Amino acid sequence: MDYLDLAPIGRVRGTVRLPGSKSISNRILLLAALAQGETLIHGLLEADDTRVMVEALLALGVDCQDEGGGEMRVRGAGGAFAVKRAELFLGNAGTVFRPLTAVLALCGGDYRLSGVARMEERPIADLVDALRRLGAEIEYLGKEGYPPLAIRPGAIRAEAGVSVRGSVSSQFLTALLIALPLAGTRRVVTVEGDLISKPYVEITLNTARRFGVEIAREGWHAFTVPAKARYVSPGEIHVEGDASSASYFLAAGAISGLKGGGPVRVEGVGRASIQGDVRFTEVLRRMGAQIAMGDNWIEAGAGQGAIGRGKLEAIDADFNHIPDAAMTAAVAALFADGTSTLRNIGSWRVKETDRIAAMATELRKLGAAVEEGPDYLRITPPRSSALAPHAAIATYDDHRMAMSFSLVAAGGVPVRINDPRCVSKTFPEYFDVLAAISESAGSGSGEFVAGRPATTPAPPVIAIDGPSASGKGTVAQAVAATLGFHYLNSGALYRTVALAAERAGVSYADEPAVAAVASRLRAEFRGQAVTLEGSDITDLVHTEAVGAAASRLAAIPAVREALLDRQRAFRRPPGLVADGRDMGSVVFPDAALKIFLTASPEERAARRHKQLIEKGMRATMAALLQDIRARDARDSERGVAPLRRCADAVLLDTTGMPVEEVIAQVLAQYRLALRAP
Repeated sequence: MDYLDLAPIGRVRGTVRLPGSKSISNRILLLAALAQGETLIHGLLEADDTRVMVEALLALGVDCQDEGGGEMRVRGAGGAFAVKRAELFLGNAGTVFRPLTAVLALCGGDYRLSGVARMEERPIADLVDALRRLGAEIEYLGKEGYPPLAIRPGAIRAEAGVSVRGSVSSQFLTALLIALPLAGTRRVVTVEGDLISKPYVEITLNTARRFGVEIAREGWHAFTVPAKARYVSPGEIHVEGDASSASYFLAAGAISGLKGGGPVRVEGVGRASIQGDVRFTEVLRRMGAQIAMGDNWIEAGAGQGAIGRGKLEAIDADFNHIPDAAMTAAVAALFADGTSTLRNIGSWRVKETDRIAAMATELRKLGAAVEEGPDYLRITPPRSSALAPHAAIATYDDHRMAMSFSLVAAGGVPVRINDPRCVSKTFPEYFDVLAAISESAGSGSGEFVAGRPATTPAPPVIAIDGPSASGKGTVAQAVAATLGFHYLNSGALYRTVALAAERAGVSYADEPAVAAVASRLRAEFRGQAVTLEGSDITDLVHTEAVGAAASRLAAIPAVREALLDRQRAFRRPPGLVADGRDMGSVVFPDAALKIFLTASPEERAARRHKQLIEKGMRATMAALLQDIRARDARDSERGVAPLRRCADAVLLDTTGMPVEEVIAQVLAQYRLALRAP
């Protein structure tokens, strides 16, 4: 779906069984993986973020068995992970990236952690600095202070103390508290400044306690991990329903109740919850909602006063303790009787998107006046009290933006949610569940219209990109043979065009003429064998001269356009492995798996030298190294489809790595990709 049109909801009423908490699910998965013994997890959230954690644990050698129905059996590693070298792509999952950074820093292995482009904008310096003070070896692979990271074995110091700032993200403190029991000695973690999102740290302490580690705290400024602490499986453990997700349905009950709807009950979270977001009920009470609560359920509707006014009450509140649920309050403020102020939400700036800026932009589309500060939002509903209908809400690949703004429809106003699939991060069935308890303003059940019909899935593609002589051709061909997939050597395609242009006497400076040669190319590719006009040119296209010509030719936009459809035509059942420079970024952006292979220029020159010598061709290492460096610069700086690693591509540095290991890693990554929903 490109978008989802939510019709005006006349009434919301019913009961919702909540999915498992993301925060609790990922903490339990990681602690179960580190613990001694086997853990059966009940009620595990089945969504993108937990999938990322499970895939990472599998890559680290942990046995995770999905038993269906939200149950996962994890056989713990009893401490550090067995796999000591791994490349982990962790998407935009902060609850995976931060704690794994700390755990792997103490595991004594060689790891690379990366994520989507937004993850590379989310600061991690406070955590890295704290770990470095312990003796961890961590290197920034991009911008200083931000992912991606390289983690290498370090000499962890025996000193007990470490400090971390508490004002950016509570996940930094959580990461340290989860990892430090692996050090085996008593450790004191001191929090510098005020600690935000304290309830999430409380979840960490509660979960660690369930796995046998009692972390003492002094207020919120010091935490002590005892000596000889170790995680031990509780055998079985249940995940609470997600209190953050509960906030949308509870707010929908209150908003719908203004016009005769509600109440809405959520099950799976209540008075007994360890999650701070249950305190969102206090916010709703202040706004005039009527709240009822049991140990494992909460119910919300509009109070009599709010119904009499036809409005909720405006609020001025500090949301430091419940920043995620604060997004729900921001949209609920559209239905209030005046200006609402949400304070102490600076952590929004470093979430899945800059939520303060995003929320302000989208609220204005609905007619609200919004004042945006460094750590606050001030929201005034439209003076006419009528929200602008049919606003197209951008979601910024942020699940909470999509779910929060669905509440506009609960207030009787049609709204379009762009990229509704982003809810799969934590609640893939969200819109189906909302529809199940909704009645449209005009007729019976909720009427949500998707913006794209379902289509037959295209055959899967594994896109393997990388610089010259990185080994992508050898690896791609072997992977294709193993899987029984078709194989596309895009480099050979461009080399063939270069040779065809040379034979036709066409100058590379004549771009239209070269593009014409590419568009009418009569060539066939079978494995590594290439024929042009029926003549075998396999050896010719692999010469250095033709390779250099192809690199220049590939920078011509008209040539690339002429070959685009031809490359995509290689995609046939049962699947395709394609190697080149832009397979994942341009030709197959929807590839099931994207791999970026690289190696040092010296190693690549040595590989090329060996290939040429074996073919009886003359070559010198110095000349080959100079050529590779020049080609790297040309490929990375060209204006069209420059050689760059896609944000969602798995990076594999093959320097010193046997080709068999590279092939095995690509196949393992593809098996992990197949597990994705």
